[in-house]
Amino acid sequence: MVVNGVIAVVLFGGNLPEVARKLGGSYREFRRGLNEVQQQFRMAEYEAKRTLSLDDDKSKSSEDDDEEGEPSAPTAPKFKPPAA
Repeated sequence: MVVNGVIAVVLFGGNLPEVARKLGGSYREFRRGLNEVQQQFRMAEYEAKRTLSLDDDKSKSSEDDDEEGEPSAPTAPKFKPPAA
């Protein structure tokens, strides 16, 4: 690290604080963008898990209805024409 510091002083001289400030700002923007992308992935993962759990709950409830012998959706009685 000392060697890198010496090289930086030789290359940039009096402009070193300004260069360091710009480098720090660029790094801060990079981290901010990276955090934003990570947050989007976390939200997509959360939505996917939530959707899967809702689908599992629906399938479990429909399986429970089938096991009890009741239809999962209400049905209307069949039409029988009157005898003539």
